[in-house]
Amino acid sequence: MAKFVFVTGGVLSGLGKGISASSIALLLQSRGLAVTAIKIDPYLNCDAGTMNPYQHGEVFVLEDGGEVDMDLGSYERFLNTDLTKDHNITTGKIYKSVIEKERRGDYLGATVQIIPHITDEIKSCIRRVAERTRAEVVLVEVGGTVGDIESMPFLEAIRQMHQELGDAHCTFVHTTLVPTVSAVGEQKTKPTQHSVKELRAIGIQPDIIIGRSDQPLKESIRKKIALFCDVPVEAVISAPHAPSIYRVPLDFEEQGLTDLLLRRLSLTSQKRDLLEWRAFTEAIAHPRAKTRIALVGKYTDLQDSYVSYTEALTHAGAALGVSIEIIWLEADQFSEQLLESVDGVIVPVGFGHRGAEGKIRAIHCARTRQIPFLGICYGFQLAVVEFARNVLGLKEANSTEFGPTPHPVIDLMPEQQTLSEKGATMRLGAYPVMIVRGTRALKLYKTTEISERHRHRYEVNPKYIGPLEAAGLKFSGKSPDGRRMEILELADHPYFMASQFHPEFKSRPTQPRPLFLGFVEKCLERSSSAR
Repeated sequence: MAKFVFVTGGVLSGLGKGISASSIALLLQSRGLAVTAIKIDPYLNCDAGTMNPYQHGEVFVLEDGGEVDMDLGSYERFLNTDLTKDHNITTGKIYKSVIEKERRGDYLGATVQIIPHITDEIKSCIRRVAERTRAEVVLVEVGGTVGDIESMPFLEAIRQMHQELGDAHCTFVHTTLVPTVSAVGEQKTKPTQHSVKELRAIGIQPDIIIGRSDQPLKESIRKKIALFCDVPVEAVISAPHAPSIYRVPLDFEEQGLTDLLLRRLSLTSQKRDLLEWRAFTEAIAHPRAKTRIALVGKYTDLQDSYVSYTEALTHAGAALGVSIEIIWLEADQFSEQLLESVDGVIVPVGFGHRGAEGKIRAIHCARTRQIPFLGICYGFQLAVVEFARNVLGLKEANSTEFGPTPHPVIDLMPEQQTLSEKGATMRLGAYPVMIVRGTRALKLYKTTEISERHRHRYEVNPKYIGPLEAAGLKFSGKSPDGRRMEILELADHPYFMASQFHPEFKSRPTQPRPLFLGFVEKCLERSSSAR
C-alpha cells in the first residue's frame, strides 16, 4: 500500500508549497523509493488551459497533452519524470465526474452531496494515481490556503484518508509564514499558530511544519512553534529564502527532514544519493562566466508566466558553467536600444495580437544584428512572419490569428477550423519530429527523430514553405508526414533557431534541452568576444 504525504499551506498563497512538495519528493526518491506527486487545484476550471498567465502563472503541458498547473513542472524537474493529466486534480474535474455519474444513474437514486460523493471522488482520484504509478510514496499538494471555502472538500477528503489509512500511511506537512516585523526585527509565530488552529479545527493535525521566512528560524522560534502547534521541535523545519530553489532539498536534508519522514511513515531507506544534485547546485552557485539574455514577452510583469524558460536557461547555464541574467522586456514597449547590451534574445510563447509587432521588431533586430536568437511556438511563427516581410518582401505577411491578411504565412491548422470549444482542443502534448540531415538542429540533437511537447492552433502555411526556403529560411525539423514545420534556422547567422514545439517543458536540471544549450553557448561566445 502506498504512503501519502499531504502538503497544505496557510496564511497566504505563494509561500512555495510546490517547491516544498518537490523537495520532499526528491529527498524520498534519493533514498531509493518510488515517488510520484499530485497537485490539487481548487478552482472550477477543468484544467489550466483556458487561463490567462496573469491569473495563475504558466500553463505547463505534459506528455499526454494535459494543460496543468506550473507546480507539476517543478515535480517533473525535481523527480526527473513524466507525469500525466491525472496528477492534476481540480474542482472542475471532480464536479464534472460526479455530475456525469449522477446523470447516468450511477448513484442509484441517492441524494448526491459534497460528503460523501465529492470527497469519495477526490479520494478515488488520489488512489488511482497511486495504483497506476505503483508509487511507494505519493506527495499530494493541496493548492490554496487553509480557510479558503473552495479548499474545504479537499481538506475533508485527505482527513478521511488519514482516518481510513492511519498514521503509518499518512503524514501532514503544513507550510506557513513566519514573518519578521521590520521595526523590531523579531520573527512572529502568531500567523503560524492561527493557521495551524484553523487546520486542527478541520480535523487535521500537522505532523511537520515548514516555516517560510526571510532568515533561518531562530531556535527559540522553532521551540515556540513546536509548543503552540503540538509538534516535536525537530518537526519544525526552517525554510528561509534560498539563492536557488534547487538548494531547498539540501537545506531540508541537513535539518533531518528525510529521516523524520521515513520514521513517520515506517519506511526503510535503501540508499542516500544526492551527489548529482549537489554537483548541479554547486555549478549554479559558482559559475565561471556570465551572459545577459533578453526575454521579449507579453506577460513579463508576472515572471511566473515564463517559469519553464527561466529553469531551462538555468539548466543550460549550469551545464556550461554560466550565470544567466534575464532582461525582461515587455513586447508592447520594445525598441532596438533595449538590445544594445544583451548577448541573446528569446521570443517565447504567446497568444493574440497584443505585443506581436514588438516581438517581430525584436526578431528583426536579432536577425540583422547577428544576435543569437531562440523563438518558441509563437516566437517561431513570428520569426516566419518577420522573414516573409523583410526578406521575401511580402510587407503585409502575417498570421491569420490576427485577422485577414493577403499573405497568411501562418494559418489555422485545418483540423482546428471546425472546433467551437477552447478547452483542451489545441494540438497538445508530445509528438515526433523528424530532423533534416546536414542542419544545426541535427548537430544539437544528434539524432534524426525526437519527441517534443506542443501547444498551438496555428502553423506555417504550406503554400509559403517553398518561397521561404528558397529565400534562405531552412526548416530543419518537420512532422513525420512532412506537413508541419517544427524547427527553423538560418545558416548565415551565429544562432538563429526557433521551434513550433516547447523544449522548455522537457528540460531537467542535469539534462538541458539541446536548443537551449546551443543558444546559451552562443550567447556566452558573444559575451566573451565583447569583453
